[in-house]
Parts: sequence; C-alpha cells; structure tokens
Amino acid sequence: MTPPDQIDSQLNPNAAQLPEPTAQARAQSDALVETIGREIIRAGGAIEFDRYMDMALYEPGLGYYVAGAHKFGAGGDFVTAPELGVMFGATLANQISDVLETLDEPEASVLEFGAGTGALAAAVLVRLRELDSLPSQYLILEPSPELQQRQRERMQELPDDLLEKVRWIATLPESFSGVVVANEVLDAMPVSRYRVHGGTVSTQVVTAPDETTPVSLGLEWRELANPPRVIADLVQAHDLPDFYEIEVNSRGDAWVKAIAQMLEKGVVLLVDYGFVASEYYLPERVAGTLRCHYRHFAHDDPLFLPGLQDITCHVDFTGVASAADASGLDVLGFTSQGSFLLSCGLLDLAGEQYGEDIASNATLAKEVMMLTGPNTMGETFKVIALGRGITNDLAGFAMHDRRARL
Repeated sequence: MTPPDQIDSQLNPNAAQLPEPTAQARAQSDALVETIGREIIRAGGAIEFDRYMDMALYEPGLGYYVAGAHKFGAGGDFVTAPELGVMFGATLANQISDVLETLDEPEASVLEFGAGTGALAAAVLVRLRELDSLPSQYLILEPSPELQQRQRERMQELPDDLLEKVRWIATLPESFSGVVVANEVLDAMPVSRYRVHGGTVSTQVVTAPDETTPVSLGLEWRELANPPRVIADLVQAHDLPDFYEIEVNSRGDAWVKAIAQMLEKGVVLLVDYGFVASEYYLPERVAGTLRCHYRHFAHDDPLFLPGLQDITCHVDFTGVASAADASGLDVLGFTSQGSFLLSCGLLDLAGEQYGEDIASNATLAKEVMMLTGPNTMGETFKVIALGRGITNDLAGFAMHDRRARL
C-alpha cells in the first residue's frame, strides 16, 4: 500500500479521532469480536497475536479481506501500486517476459498470489501480449471470495484471447515452471508479537477482561512468559533494549518453503515494504513495524474495530532470503522498487504514453514519481527475486543490486 504520508494519511494512535464506521460496519466488527471472544474462551483465556490477526483479516464472512468492504483506492483504506495506473504492471511484465523467454518452455505460466482487484493481472497480460510473450496460463491464487469476484469482473474487460489465459486455483500446483508474482502479500501474513522487558522476552497475546461480553468491554493485551527460544536468541543477537516490540512472520518462512517445493524452474518476484535485518531491528524502532490502515488513516492499534481495518507488518527481507536459502532457492536479486522499475524500462514505457493532453501527462508523471520517488514508494518498497534453474542476470537488478546487504 502507498506509504501513509503519500495519500493524505497520518499516523494517529488516538482511535477517538478516526472516522466513525457506519452502523452496518460496526455490527460486522461487533460480530467478529464475539467470534474472537469465543475463540479466547476455547483457548483458555487468551490467543496469540498471530491467531488474532488471522481472524481479524480472514475470518470467513467477517474478516477484513473476506467481508466485502471496499479496500483499494481512494474510496477504500489504502492504495497499492497497481491501482495507480498501468505502469507498474506493464513494467513488471517486461521482466516476466524476459524470464519466460529464458525458460523457453511451452507450459511456462505466471502465478499471482493475492491479486487484489485484478488490476496487476490485467496490466501484465496486456503488456505480455504486446511483447508476444503470453504464458500458457495466468493462475491466480486468491483466498478472499469477495476479491476473487472483483478480479473476475475485472478480467471480463479483457479481450477473449487474454481472458482465456486466466484461471483461479485454490491451492498451489504440485509443480510449476514460470514466474510467481506476490505484490504486498508477505506484509498481510499474520505475525507473532513479542516484547522485551527487564532483560527477558514475553509473548503478546489478546484477551478480554470478561470473555463472556467482549463486545461491550473490548479486547486487551496480555503478556506471557517463556517465548520460543529462537525469539530470545533473536533479541540477544540484535541486543534489543527494554520495551522493544518485535514481530516475527514464521508463516512467511513456511510460505517460501511451500513455493520452493512447487517450483521446478523459474523466478519468484516478491514486492513489499520492509527492511534488511540490520535496519529492521534498529534500537530506535522500539514500537516495532506493525501498522493499521483505516479509511486512509494509519495508526498503531490492531485491536481497534477488528474486521474494518487492515493490519500489516513490514517484511524482514533478510529473513526471506534465509528462508529461501534453507529451502534450496537462489536469491537472484534485491533492490528498491524504484531501481527495479527503472531498470526494467519504466521511463521508456511512460514516454510511449505521453501525448498532447496536458492533464493525462501530469497524471502519468505523478504515477511515475509515486512508483519510483525516494520519498514515496520507490525506496519504501523493495523487490527480491528468488529462483531455481536461472543462470541469466535479471534486468530489474541491473542498476543496483543490494544482495550484499541481506
């Protein structure tokens, strides 16, 4: 999603100043809180934060990503790169085309995780046809029924020869050759949360002051002792100070492992916002990287209106690279989104779009700046490429390759 300060958002931890939900939205959130309360009771009085985040985002019929609320664009809670226009998808397609040509396999496909509104898929397919480089199929793995429906509607706008390439799948293929694309997927995976205090580490869990009436009394934090040993080792390795809060995405490691088991030959392109470990665990990042997005406001209270706000966490790209290495994948490149897109020909593509209409040119220039600017998405977002059986250098890392920092 676009950094908060680039979409007239603000980091505002005071929930009282955030926009009021509609009565219908409030009822949905209350129903989710009741469901979470029952889960708390079943768990003996508390649930770990990753379970809470999982329910807040993905609980069937009630979670943020599956309950039908408008999420993307000016009318939603945040803006993603594909929603700015077609430049992001078209430029990404240049890299995808190079990989498909290198593979030179008739059955090479593209697989996109979490395709949002379908804007990225549409832009990629249109550009791949221009390059005469269409894959055998364009697979979409989307867990949200509501978003899948929006994607299907978006795909209906494509010409028949592109529409017939698109297929939705419910699980990973047993084997796959081609290009895997995941734009802002890892940041939405549920994370575990921990806090350093008095030289020890505690696990942050979610509970309710009275589990029988969680809607009226709300949800609360609690801290439990004895976290996994690996967390204590992490705190010691980075010499984290007291009151430091950290998030750990163990599900992301499992996801990378699953991709590695599936991938016969090809490239995995992950685009997300985050840091390498040396930046992720800076002493001044004492409050962690967890952020919530509600009606274009950013704040840091994940217990606020469950089901009505996005909850995200920055990605530890060093951890992603380590998980890839442990799973037998090669790390093929790592750089900023701005550098990646410029290396893949963004400016040439934009130049082809410039015309006589001043307003259209201004919109296009703003889109390019948002995607590449050092104070916008260009530096905040990173691109990491993983792969198997690829010996050629990838064009997206020609200008700058930061693998040495991982």
